[in-house]
Parts: sequence; C-alpha cells; structure tokens
Amino acid sequence: MLRNRLLTALVLIPLVVAGVLLAPNDVLAIVFGLFVLLGGREMGRLGGLHGLLAQGIYALCLGVLLLAAYVATAPAAETWMQALAALFWLLATVLLLGWRSELGLVQGVRPLMLIVGMGQLIVAWLSVIGLHRSGPHGPALLLFLLVLIWTADSAAYFAGRAWGRHKLSPRVSPGKTWEGAAGAMAGAVVCALALWQLQLTTLPLAALIGLCLLTATLSIGGDLWESLLKRQAGLKDSGALLPGHGGVLDRIDSLIAAAPVFALGLHLLGGRT
Repeated sequence: MLRNRLLTALVLIPLVVAGVLLAPNDVLAIVFGLFVLLGGREMGRLGGLHGLLAQGIYALCLGVLLLAAYVATAPAAETWMQALAALFWLLATVLLLGWRSELGLVQGVRPLMLIVGMGQLIVAWLSVIGLHRSGPHGPALLLFLLVLIWTADSAAYFAGRAWGRHKLSPRVSPGKTWEGAAGAMAGAVVCALALWQLQLTTLPLAALIGLCLLTATLSIGGDLWESLLKRQAGLKDSGALLPGHGGVLDRIDSLIAAAPVFALGLHLLGGRT
C-alpha cells in the first residue's frame, strides 16, 4: 500500500507543481475542473446514487454549475461563499472532533448531503482558481497551499505512527490521533515560516502562522468529513482511480475544506501581493 502511494505521488506531484506554476488560469480551471467532476461522481456515490448513469448525471449538473460560477460569480459573491464555507468547516470540524456516537450505514439517496457536497466542491474549485489568478504571486500562493496540506498530512501520519496514543475522533476515523494532529500543526508552523521568508505575502508573521494553523486544522476537518460519509455509505475509499490513494475525494478532501479558508483569510487580512 505504501509503495503504491509513493509511486502515485511521484507521478502526480511533479504534474501538479508544473500545472500550478506554468498553466494559464483558464487551462488550470479546466484541468482542475475535470478532476473535481471525477470527485463529484464519487460524491454522488457517497450520497447514495447507485449506477454510473445517476452518478454521471450528478457530475454533469456539477459541471454546469462550475461553468456558471466561473462565468458569473462576482468577487464579492465569491467572498461570501468562502465565508459560508469557512463557517461550515469550522462547525463541522468541532462537531466531528467531539463525535462519540456509533456510526451506522445510511440507506437510500441522501438529497441534502448531495446538495451540500456539490456546494463544497464548487466553492473549493472557485477558491483554487481565484487564488491562482489573485496577483503575480497567485500561482506560488496556490502551490504553497498545496504544500501546506501535504506537509500537515505527512507530519500527522508520521507523528501518529511514532507517538500516537490518544484517538482524535475514534468513531469517525480511528486511525487519527491527537499526537498526529500536533504533528500537523508543527508542520503548518514550519510552512508559515518558510512562506514568510520567501516574502510572497505581506501578512505579518503572527497572522500568517495563525492562518496556516487554522487552515491545517480545518483540512483535518475535511478529512474527517469524508471519513464520516464513507462510513455511513459502508465504503473504505471513495473510489479506486488512484493506486494506493483510493479515489479523487480521498486526495482532495483536505483541499476542499482548506482552499476557501486560506483564500478568504488572505483576502480579509490583506495578504495577497
């Protein structure tokens, strides 16, 4: 499993880095949009849509809304959407960290979950594309966001393996520990210090560290949220597209939560240059 994860990462990471830094914004919007549509099909599966036709129709509706959002969403509307998403992820993270009830399978189609999931994907996509085109350092800031998520995730994994004793949310994701979460926070601080040294943002160091800690924390919430949906659907992975990693949602669950929070934080704090 670890070997497959590493091989897949060795292929994907250079492609992602090159795409973020070199691709024009509209090209990145299309490529990442296609990736989000694949995640949308998996979201449909988690929401109880059985069969490729139903899942494909759900993904098609998502694609139409992505196009409409790209064409028609004003900056002020995007900010409000990010604010609502940030509030959702904050509440969801707190709820999931405190979840102690037994989780059972949920049968049938779940309309509310499908609507919420579609909204999550749309706002995350808008946030990624908006951050990329936000200024001369936009591509670098987007790459930093990805590195922040990757670093927090990897630090959590290795810290949890080495020192993990206390379960973070045992009913939702038994493998995660508070020690792993502390490792993720340490990784977020290191990333903030690195970004500050690179001078890609005008944020003071304290504000930057705070934003990175909040982003990393809610990225854990995004991971827990998808774990909740998979447990309720009786699935181990959202899909099997990426060897060793599962499905698309298994790879972007943290980004779905982190992107609107990080982009909104930079905007409100005046950290874009």
